[in-house]
Amino acid sequence: MPEADILTLDDLVDRARALAADGPRQLLGIAGAPGAGKSTLAERVVAAVGPTAALVPMDGFHLAQVELRRLGRDARKGAVDTFDAYGFVALLRRLRRLEPTTVYAPQFRRDLEEPVAGAIAVPPEVTLVVTEGNYLLLPEYPWDEVRALLHQAWFLDLDAELRLRRLTARHEAYGRSPEQARQWALGTDERNAALVAGTAGRADLVVRLADPLAG
Repeated sequence: MPEADILTLDDLVDRARALAADGPRQLLGIAGAPGAGKSTLAERVVAAVGPTAALVPMDGFHLAQVELRRLGRDARKGAVDTFDAYGFVALLRRLRRLEPTTVYAPQFRRDLEEPVAGAIAVPPEVTLVVTEGNYLLLPEYPWDEVRALLHQAWFLDLDAELRLRRLTARHEAYGRSPEQARQWALGTDERNAALVAGTAGRADLVVRLADPLAG
Protein backbone atom coordinates (compact mmCIF):
# COMPACT_ATOMS: atom_id res chain seq x y z
CA MET A 1 0.00 0.00 0.00
CA PRO A 2 1.30 3.52 -0.76
CA GLU A 3 2.41 5.58 2.23
CA ALA A 4 -0.51 7.47 3.75
CA ASP A 5 -0.69 11.22 4.28
CA ILE A 6 -1.55 12.17 7.86
CA LEU A 7 -4.34 14.75 7.65
CA THR A 8 -7.10 16.16 9.84
CA LEU A 9 -10.82 16.12 9.24
CA ASP A 10 -10.65 19.85 8.54
CA ASP A 11 -8.01 19.22 5.86
CA LEU A 12 -10.32 16.76 4.12
CA VAL A 13 -13.34 19.03 4.41
CA ASP A 14 -11.31 21.78 2.73
CA ARG A 15 -10.41 19.38 -0.08
CA ALA A 16 -14.04 18.38 -0.52
CA ARG A 17 -15.17 22.02 -0.68
CA ALA A 18 -12.49 22.80 -3.26
CA LEU A 19 -13.62 19.83 -5.34
CA ALA A 20 -17.28 20.91 -5.14
CA ALA A 21 -16.27 24.37 -6.38
CA ASP A 22 -15.13 22.78 -9.66
CA GLY A 23 -18.88 22.10 -10.42
CA PRO A 24 -21.42 21.72 -11.81
CA ARG A 25 -21.43 18.41 -9.89
CA GLN A 26 -18.48 16.44 -8.62
CA LEU A 27 -18.36 12.84 -7.40
CA LEU A 28 -16.03 12.01 -4.50
CA GLY A 29 -15.38 8.40 -3.52
CA ILE A 30 -14.02 7.26 -0.16
CA ALA A 31 -12.72 3.69 -0.20
CA GLY A 32 -11.06 1.55 2.44
CA ALA A 33 -11.21 -1.73 4.29
CA PRO A 34 -14.17 -2.75 6.48
CA GLY A 35 -14.02 -0.82 9.75
CA ALA A 36 -11.65 1.89 8.48
CA GLY A 37 -14.18 4.63 9.27
CA LYS A 38 -15.36 5.43 5.74
CA SER A 39 -19.00 5.95 6.69
CA THR A 40 -18.21 8.28 9.56
CA LEU A 41 -15.76 10.31 7.48
CA ALA A 42 -18.22 10.59 4.60
CA GLU A 43 -21.01 11.70 6.96
CA ARG A 44 -18.78 14.34 8.56
CA VAL A 45 -17.62 15.70 5.19
CA VAL A 46 -21.18 15.96 3.85
CA ALA A 47 -22.41 17.61 7.04
CA ALA A 48 -19.57 20.16 6.90
CA VAL A 49 -20.14 21.02 3.24
CA GLY A 50 -23.85 21.46 3.88
CA PRO A 51 -27.04 21.09 1.80
CA THR A 52 -25.20 21.23 -1.53
CA ALA A 53 -23.62 17.86 -0.67
CA ALA A 54 -25.26 14.43 -0.52
CA LEU A 55 -24.10 11.03 0.73
CA VAL A 56 -24.86 7.99 -1.44
CA PRO A 57 -23.14 4.92 0.07
CA MET A 58 -22.29 1.86 -1.98
CA ASP A 59 -23.92 -0.30 0.71
CA GLY A 60 -27.35 0.54 -0.68
CA PHE A 61 -26.53 -1.95 -3.41
CA HIS A 62 -26.26 -4.96 -1.09
CA LEU A 63 -28.27 -7.82 -2.56
CA ALA A 64 -31.41 -8.56 -0.56
CA GLN A 65 -31.17 -11.33 2.01
CA VAL A 66 -33.56 -13.58 0.09
CA GLU A 67 -31.34 -13.33 -3.00
CA LEU A 68 -28.18 -13.99 -0.99
CA ARG A 69 -29.79 -17.15 0.36
CA ARG A 70 -30.84 -18.20 -3.15
CA LEU A 71 -27.26 -17.75 -4.35
CA GLY A 72 -25.76 -19.44 -1.29
CA ARG A 73 -23.81 -16.30 -0.32
CA ASP A 74 -25.57 -15.19 2.86
CA ALA A 75 -22.77 -16.58 5.07
CA ARG A 76 -20.32 -14.10 3.53
CA LYS A 77 -22.49 -11.02 3.17
CA GLY A 78 -20.30 -8.03 2.34
CA ALA A 79 -18.05 -9.90 -0.10
CA VAL A 80 -17.62 -8.32 -3.50
CA ASP A 81 -20.11 -10.65 -5.21
CA THR A 82 -22.89 -9.82 -2.73
CA PHE A 83 -23.47 -6.38 -4.29
CA ASP A 84 -25.27 -5.20 -7.42
CA ALA A 85 -22.22 -3.59 -9.01
CA TYR A 86 -24.01 -2.91 -12.31
CA GLY A 87 -26.79 -1.05 -10.51
CA PHE A 88 -24.27 1.02 -8.55
CA VAL A 89 -22.44 2.01 -11.74
CA ALA A 90 -25.72 2.94 -13.43
CA LEU A 91 -26.67 5.21 -10.52
CA LEU A 92 -23.27 6.94 -10.54
CA ARG A 93 -23.69 7.61 -14.26
CA ARG A 94 -27.04 9.31 -13.58
CA LEU A 95 -25.60 11.34 -10.73
CA ARG A 96 -22.63 12.47 -12.82
CA ARG A 97 -24.92 13.56 -15.67
CA LEU A 98 -26.65 16.02 -13.30
CA GLU A 99 -30.18 15.27 -14.44
CA PRO A 100 -32.73 18.11 -14.08
CA THR A 101 -34.77 16.10 -11.59
CA THR A 102 -34.21 14.44 -8.23
CA VAL A 103 -32.37 11.12 -8.43
CA TYR A 104 -33.27 8.53 -5.79
CA ALA A 105 -30.75 6.06 -4.39
CA PRO A 106 -31.15 3.00 -2.15
CA GLN A 107 -29.99 2.92 1.46
CA PHE A 108 -28.76 -0.06 3.47
CA ARG A 109 -30.59 -0.28 6.81
CA ARG A 110 -28.46 -2.06 9.39
CA ASP A 111 -31.45 -2.47 11.70
CA LEU A 112 -33.17 -4.47 8.94
CA GLU A 113 -30.00 -5.91 7.34
CA GLU A 114 -31.65 -5.04 4.02
CA PRO A 115 -31.39 -2.32 1.34
CA VAL A 116 -34.36 0.04 1.01
CA ALA A 117 -35.07 1.47 -2.44
CA GLY A 118 -35.58 5.18 -3.02
CA ALA A 119 -34.48 6.19 0.48
CA ILE A 120 -31.88 8.84 -0.48
CA ALA A 121 -32.89 11.88 -2.55
CA VAL A 122 -30.27 13.76 -4.57
CA PRO A 123 -31.84 16.96 -5.97
CA PRO A 124 -30.32 18.87 -8.91
CA GLU A 125 -28.87 21.58 -6.67
CA VAL A 126 -26.44 19.12 -5.08
CA THR A 127 -22.96 19.94 -6.37
CA LEU A 128 -21.00 17.29 -4.43
CA VAL A 129 -22.00 13.63 -4.19
CA VAL A 130 -19.93 11.61 -1.74
CA THR A 131 -20.02 7.83 -2.06
CA GLU A 132 -18.17 5.41 0.19
CA GLY A 133 -17.56 1.69 0.19
CA ASN A 134 -15.02 -1.10 0.18
CA TYR A 135 -14.84 -1.75 -3.53
CA LEU A 136 -14.81 1.65 -5.25
CA LEU A 137 -11.28 1.16 -6.59
CA LEU A 138 -11.37 -2.44 -7.80
CA PRO A 139 -9.82 -2.74 -11.28
CA GLU A 140 -12.08 -5.62 -12.41
CA TYR A 141 -15.20 -5.09 -14.55
CA PRO A 142 -17.74 -3.71 -13.79
CA TRP A 143 -16.21 -2.17 -10.65
CA ASP A 144 -13.51 -0.48 -12.73
CA GLU A 145 -16.20 1.81 -14.14
CA VAL A 146 -16.76 3.24 -10.65
CA ARG A 147 -13.25 4.71 -10.54
CA ALA A 148 -13.71 6.17 -14.02
CA LEU A 149 -16.87 7.98 -12.88
CA LEU A 150 -15.34 9.52 -9.75
CA HIS A 151 -13.80 12.97 -10.08
CA GLN A 152 -11.67 12.21 -7.02
CA ALA A 153 -11.04 9.12 -4.91
CA TRP A 154 -9.63 8.85 -1.40
CA PHE A 155 -8.46 5.70 0.37
CA LEU A 156 -8.85 5.78 4.15
CA ASP A 157 -6.31 3.74 6.10
CA LEU A 158 -6.47 2.81 9.78
CA ASP A 159 -4.30 0.85 12.21
CA ALA A 160 -5.21 -2.83 11.73
CA GLU A 161 -5.64 -3.59 15.44
CA LEU A 162 -7.99 -0.65 15.98
CA ARG A 163 -9.94 -1.58 12.85
CA LEU A 164 -10.42 -5.14 14.12
CA ARG A 165 -11.65 -3.93 17.52
CA ARG A 166 -14.15 -1.63 15.82
CA LEU A 167 -15.43 -4.37 13.54
CA THR A 168 -15.87 -6.80 16.41
CA ALA A 169 -17.76 -4.21 18.45
CA ARG A 170 -19.97 -3.37 15.45
CA HIS A 171 -20.94 -7.00 14.93
CA GLU A 172 -21.75 -7.39 18.62
CA ALA A 173 -23.89 -4.25 18.50
CA TYR A 174 -25.97 -5.83 15.74
CA GLY A 175 -26.69 -9.02 17.63
CA ARG A 176 -23.75 -11.40 17.21
CA SER A 177 -22.18 -13.02 20.26
CA PRO A 178 -18.60 -11.92 21.10
CA GLU A 179 -17.22 -15.13 19.58
CA GLN A 180 -19.37 -14.87 16.44
CA ALA A 181 -18.39 -11.21 16.08
CA ARG A 182 -14.68 -11.97 16.30
CA GLN A 183 -14.97 -14.89 13.87
CA TRP A 184 -16.76 -12.70 11.31
CA ALA A 185 -14.24 -9.88 11.72
CA LEU A 186 -11.29 -12.23 11.30
CA GLY A 187 -12.95 -14.23 8.52
CA THR A 188 -15.22 -12.56 5.97
CA ASP A 189 -14.18 -9.01 6.88
CA GLU A 190 -10.46 -9.76 6.81
CA ARG A 191 -10.68 -11.48 3.42
CA ASN A 192 -12.48 -8.41 2.09
CA ALA A 193 -9.88 -6.13 3.69
CA ALA A 194 -7.03 -7.98 1.95
CA LEU A 195 -8.76 -7.51 -1.41
CA VAL A 196 -9.40 -3.83 -0.77
CA ALA A 197 -5.83 -3.09 0.42
CA GLY A 198 -4.53 -3.89 -3.05
CA THR A 199 -6.61 -1.08 -4.57
CA ALA A 200 -5.14 1.83 -2.58
CA GLY A 201 -2.74 2.71 -5.39
CA ARG A 202 -5.68 3.70 -7.59
CA ALA A 203 -6.70 6.51 -5.21
CA ASP A 204 -5.82 10.17 -5.63
CA LEU A 205 -5.13 10.36 -1.91
CA VAL A 206 -4.25 7.70 0.67
CA VAL A 207 -4.92 9.17 4.11
CA ARG A 208 -4.75 8.36 7.80
CA LEU A 209 -6.59 10.75 10.04
CA ALA A 210 -4.39 12.43 12.64
CA ASP A 211 -7.27 11.90 15.08
CA PRO A 212 -9.24 8.80 13.94
CA LEU A 213 -12.99 9.38 14.09
CA ALA A 214 -15.04 7.34 16.52
CA GLY A 215 -17.29 4.67 15.05
